[in-house]
Amino acid sequence: MIYDQARYGRNGEYEPLLSEKDSTTVDVGGEDSALPDGLTRDSLTLPALSEPELARHYTRLSQMNWGVESGPYPLGSCTMKYNPKFTEDVAADTNAAVHPDRSERSVQGTLEVLYGLQDYLARIGGMDAVTLQPPAGAAGEFAGILVAKAYHEARGADRTEVIIPSSAHGTNFASAAMAGYDVVELPSDEDGRVDLDALRAAVGEDTAALMLTNPNTVGLFERDIVEIAEAVHDAGGLLYYDGANLNALLGRARPGDMGFDIMHYNVHKTFATPHGGGGPGAGPVGVVEELAEFLPSPRVRETTHGPGTEPEYELFDPERTVGKVHGFQGNWLVLVKAYAYIARLGDEGLADASAKAVLNANYLGSQIDYEIPYGPFHHEFAATAGDQDAADVAKRMLDYGVHPPTTKWPAFVPEAMLTEPTEIENRETLDDLATAFNAAAAEDDETLANAPERTTARRIDQTSAARNPRLSWHALDGD
Repeated sequence: MIYDQARYGRNGEYEPLLSEKDSTTVDVGGEDSALPDGLTRDSLTLPALSEPELARHYTRLSQMNWGVESGPYPLGSCTMKYNPKFTEDVAADTNAAVHPDRSERSVQGTLEVLYGLQDYLARIGGMDAVTLQPPAGAAGEFAGILVAKAYHEARGADRTEVIIPSSAHGTNFASAAMAGYDVVELPSDEDGRVDLDALRAAVGEDTAALMLTNPNTVGLFERDIVEIAEAVHDAGGLLYYDGANLNALLGRARPGDMGFDIMHYNVHKTFATPHGGGGPGAGPVGVVEELAEFLPSPRVRETTHGPGTEPEYELFDPERTVGKVHGFQGNWLVLVKAYAYIARLGDEGLADASAKAVLNANYLGSQIDYEIPYGPFHHEFAATAGDQDAADVAKRMLDYGVHPPTTKWPAFVPEAMLTEPTEIENRETLDDLATAFNAAAAEDDETLANAPERTTARRIDQTSAARNPRLSWHALDGD
């Protein structure tokens, strides 16, 4: 801890504030603040450190954390990929610093970008209308299911169930339940795809929607997607596309053309924006024409203009909107990054990114010694650790200087190691990952059980850490 390193006489630039001791309490004038009393303090305790000590302390802390700029981060499905910095430059432009409550007349440029992004996403997904409001992928899921619910209610249909494959993301189950639906879990067939017979037996007059990811969680394309769509639509239900794996299809296939009625876009994975983390991201939702009137409010549209005049843009409320799911038009600066990424790559660049995502996954899969039970796969694969414990393998991989894949999920793959390198890794990096996989594969049980050996923190009680997080350094002293 930084306070443990403090010594009198090693003060940095705040030396005049400190008395002759390792740390001191200084007056920060909280009583003069315009902030509410509950948000201010009157004093601050500062440790006595020299500037080099201070810089080294925080540099060490940063190096103890792994991120996409440290090396490959092949978490299958969750997908942490390096995002190019030009999108950050665009979002940091002073012209992007627009207060969301300004008049429409004064933010025509902002509205034009939002309108353009709606159009980009609609064309990419094969949808007719898009809302940009949801602040993360999971929030987009929930908004999409609310649209489905509003659609059925407007038709006077009392639908009570949402069907979800067992391989789906946990957020699918949560979104359906939050919207008030009963969840019907659909088993996979022996090939890891939707079991058509089981689906036909499950759909009926209570079916509101089937939520589906394509390719699915183990990277498999649903080859029976036309039959799947027909089965759901014949029962009066809607087909919902979880856009988690859209990066495998860019430039090659569109969910709308497959028969999907609603979809959300995980722009953090496909279009290089920050991962949402439940809020500070973006999860746009697209729908077919029949559902456009139920989308969250407001949306952006181009207004009527005369010949030779510049187009103008305005906000409007869809006729039967489900209401707002986030403030204003969503997380504007995140959306700017998605727009910039799509605009810069264009059709060819997006198709190339998709091709490299699939190529990288297949190359890495071909280089590791673990069995991959399902294929042919696209952007990600689920290897099995076999007789080894997948969590132990993951911990051992840390000792080889790489981040491990997602482990123990999906559940239908024994000791699963779900791996997605994304399009941004080069062959050398993929070889490093393969080396770590194969080194762990050759380890004995005792070595795996004692891993990691070279990290700052060794084995931790992950359950207790998640249920009782220590959010303050004071907790280390039992305070």
